[in-house]
Amino acid sequence: MKNLKLKAARAGKDLAQGDLAALVGVTRQTIGMIEAGKYNPTLNLCLAICHALDKTLDDLFWEERKES
Repeated sequence: MKNLKLKAARAGKDLAQGDLAALVGVTRQTIGMIEAGKYNPTLNLCLAICHALDKTLDDLFWEERKES
């Protein structure tokens, strides 16, 4: 599942993928893969991204359950 919340938060800070990657110590490709839903980041990386974007884990990485 794509992480559109992360992409929106990054864009809201006017950061390119490479800018965010440099802030958290990973490659631009890693950020792109997280946003595309093709990579599950470690908790430490999630926290670093949250700190860089002034967001919480819930803001960026929590998925709401769909009621059936």
